[in-house]
Amino acid sequence: MHWRQIFPVVLRAYRNFQLFKYNNDIAIGDLQLSEASPLRGQLRAVPEMTTKPHIAVLGAGIFVRTQYIPRLSEIADLVDLKAIWSRSEDSARAAVELARKFFPDIECKWGDEGLDDIIRDSSIHGVAVVVAGQTQVDLSLRMLKAGKHVLQEKPAAASINEAESAISSYNSLFTDSPHQPIWAVAENYRFEPVFMEGKKLIKDVGEMMSVQLIVEGSMNSSNPYFSSSWRRNLTGGFILDMGVHFIAGLRMVVGCEVASVSAITSHVDMTLPPPDNISSLFHLENGCAGVFVMAVSSTSPKIFWRVVGSKGTLQIERGSKDGKYGYTVSLYAADGHCQSSFYPFCGVTEELKAFIHDISQATLKEGGNHEAEPRSSFVEGARDVAVLEAILESGRKQGVQVNVKKF
Repeated sequence: MHWRQIFPVVLRAYRNFQLFKYNNDIAIGDLQLSEASPLRGQLRAVPEMTTKPHIAVLGAGIFVRTQYIPRLSEIADLVDLKAIWSRSEDSARAAVELARKFFPDIECKWGDEGLDDIIRDSSIHGVAVVVAGQTQVDLSLRMLKAGKHVLQEKPAAASINEAESAISSYNSLFTDSPHQPIWAVAENYRFEPVFMEGKKLIKDVGEMMSVQLIVEGSMNSSNPYFSSSWRRNLTGGFILDMGVHFIAGLRMVVGCEVASVSAITSHVDMTLPPPDNISSLFHLENGCAGVFVMAVSSTSPKIFWRVVGSKGTLQIERGSKDGKYGYTVSLYAADGHCQSSFYPFCGVTEELKAFIHDISQATLKEGGNHEAEPRSSFVEGARDVAVLEAILESGRKQGVQVNVKKF
């Protein structure tokens, strides 16, 4: 076949950047080629990105309904939500009805049989595990063993022991395999642009002299998570469930690990599980010291990270601007000048996009190695848990210094 006949087809493929395969035909842009087409064989060399990755969401609770479904709908051009599963039929159906307007072909799955259906469905490339914190690791490992890529909600584990056991189990599952399914942890703070910006600006403060992380939360009866039974039954309660977010932001901005902690904890609000307050001193591996103070519920919510250096001060504070919630990052220079920028919340969307990209790349490189997004790694999530567990341990021991477990 003459190149003049092939070139227009290839050009249109390039301009559309999508290759769809359906029935027994291939479509490039708006041009359909049947099996009998003489051009069909000459286009086989185009990288086969035939469909969007298919994923399932395991869980149908508050966070799935208020975050996962809306955020996935925003990127429906990148992913196909094929199923939502829950332990109960009613909760699964309620979530599916919310998602159906964005994903018309979504399937409703529940109970053991529904979970087995998802495991057996080879068209489902990955799953988001959004269930009770005490059961997430076991469910994630079950999905990984079935060859599914996994995005597991935080906390990465309910304890350090569980995290260590999980990592060992994950590695042992694939000792004879050329590649492992991706195990990501959905810590959206690592994907908030403000922390990416803070990580860049931290060099401008000079040598770190002190660090402050202050959290005055709003976990009261008006909060939708207030009555969450699994969070209340988690060892460490809301301190662990909420705290991993703030530790993730801290570690990302300072750019080094927390080496040791000393903390005093207390239980003041009897409507909350203990402890509900912590006052801690921590030492970073770079030698700098800092304080982390957290009240799970306060009358005047406030959250900020502040790093004081020899040449300036960096602060990240949660708030709102023009009706949008997010964070303001401010850099105070030695001459008194301050530069500030506001970043609306978008971490959940960004972490989902990263996971979907990793699935696509891993599928293309099947049999080879794809380095998944490091911010989502299970080990990163385990490091957040390790800091909180050390703080809780120190609190139980009346402030004794506790070294943070290294991963």
